[in-house]
Amino acid sequence: MSTDQYTFEDPSKKYSNFEAPVQYQDGAGLDANLEEKADRGEKTYRGAGRLEGRKALVTGGDSGIGAAVAIAFAREGADVALSYLPEEEEDAREVVALIEEAGRTAVALPGDITSAEFCRELVDAAVEGLGGLDILVNNAGKQQNQSDLLDITDEQFDETYKTNVYAMFWITKAALPHLQPGSAIINTTSIQAYAPSETLVDYASTKAAINNFTKGLAQQLAPKGIRVNAVAPGPIWTPLQTAGGQPPEDLPEVGSGTPLGRWGQPAELAPAYVFLASGESSYVIGETLNVNGGSPTP
Repeated sequence: MSTDQYTFEDPSKKYSNFEAPVQYQDGAGLDANLEEKADRGEKTYRGAGRLEGRKALVTGGDSGIGAAVAIAFAREGADVALSYLPEEEEDAREVVALIEEAGRTAVALPGDITSAEFCRELVDAAVEGLGGLDILVNNAGKQQNQSDLLDITDEQFDETYKTNVYAMFWITKAALPHLQPGSAIINTTSIQAYAPSETLVDYASTKAAINNFTKGLAQQLAPKGIRVNAVAPGPIWTPLQTAGGQPPEDLPEVGSGTPLGRWGQPAELAPAYVFLASGESSYVIGETLNVNGGSPTP
């Protein structure tokens, strides 16, 4: 396990003891079932009050990047509502406990964001549970590798777009009436938006759409004092990767293709979201912040 995010160290040597296994999980995958545990910042993230009193909704907040963001937000002083699939309850309970351990309110909201009706109910429930809303993180995603376009079923294509793009639209639209000047929307895109893998054609195209949506909406909402930005992760070790996100046999080597030569960990993403949610980024609008181990992007 690495030290906290303020420690000066060689990033190429960070997590030097981590080795991704060959592993496959059915369904959405759980952090609890990862053979090699991800660092979500449970033992490493140190807060500094940068989000004191804020109220955040994080989709996909039960595991991986979403869990790391939720933990970091709570330790920075925010109350957090988590959206996740019912099958991910075990992971969600652990994140809720960590939020409450930080002295903040946690609101657990299981459900399926491929439903427009649930997306609207989700925002209403988050606002009620938190007593308001001023940070929205659209992070939940679906990624299933397929080596041949002919193997991507209509059902997979539809679910990938509904999870990654439609839900972002539905949730953001429902949240907007509640967001006051100073609020922040942060969308999770990917290096796949710039450098699509041949096995992730449908997923990569959704991430390009998220980039474009972010930049267009940012211009629309800037005059209202609401900032919209995105974070573009590279290869990050999360349950999504073991649940069909990558071919299991490729997992040990995926991160080696980055200049840092390793997988990233969810805890390494959390500071980017904290920065974009905080007042420190008040002049940052329509930005895609790449956290990808050094891989070049446009």
